[in-house]
Amino acid sequence: MKAITAISFSELQSNISLPSFTKPAVSKEQLVQYAQASGDLNPLHTDDNFAKSIGLDGVIAHGMLIMGFLGQYVQEIAGTESVVHQFNMRFGAMTKPGDVITCGGFVKQLMEIDGQPAVALELFAEKAPGERVGTGSAVLVCSNPLN
Repeated sequence: MKAITAISFSELQSNISLPSFTKPAVSKEQLVQYAQASGDLNPLHTDDNFAKSIGLDGVIAHGMLIMGFLGQYVQEIAGTESVVHQFNMRFGAMTKPGDVITCGGFVKQLMEIDGQPAVALELFAEKAPGERVGTGSAVLVCSNPLN
């Protein structure tokens, strides 16, 4: 996994691009493990023959697994200087075993929440440049505005 470079809350300025975060290739084993952990045992995610019987090339990843990747990315950006106040994601293209997911985004705006400095982020997860498997947003609130 390619980790992001630490970024200080004070460095977050409107319209700057955030460092990217790349996960290892999605594997079939990972999909089975996620299915068991999440309780979503739909064979669409674990059984190639079933997936092919409904017109797909093979299994696809759970959308919530990709949301987890994007959530991990947001938490990495938040680090120890801020807390995630809000986070959401919309699903996009299907993710298949072998896809490498890269998360990224930019600072949409600076603001305040209850008198604390905050930033609104626009986010994406993609399996190839421009091929987005998810888009979303988050709000981070500075946990220690004196630093």
